[in-house]
Amino acid sequence: MAEPTITQVFGSGASQTATTVTITKADLPGLTASPSNTAESLLAAIILFAKSFLTQTAFDANTDQSIYIETGFASFTNRGTNNDSYRVDQLTINLAKIDSGSTLDPDDY
Repeated sequence: MAEPTITQVFGSGASQTATTVTITKADLPGLTASPSNTAESLLAAIILFAKSFLTQTAFDANTDQSIYIETGFASFTNRGTNNDSYRVDQLTINLAKIDSGSTLDPDDY
């Protein structure tokens, strides 16, 4: 099988050049597109969209796929001076490569 494409992982409006990556906000379900989206909301939307394609089932079936995203366990924690309760949702991003003993390098995936 082939390695996942940029549009499969980031949406039909995604593209890249030698120096830029473009991801269309409208391709990210759940994100309310605005000129002031936070960096964290954009990252969360990208990961949630990628999770729909980069599954462990697809990873197991396709040796060209090197990354899969899984849902972890929700938990709660208290934060701040008011000890407010926060829900913590886990997403685990797994990066797999043939063991070369090297450090984590994005070019390996």
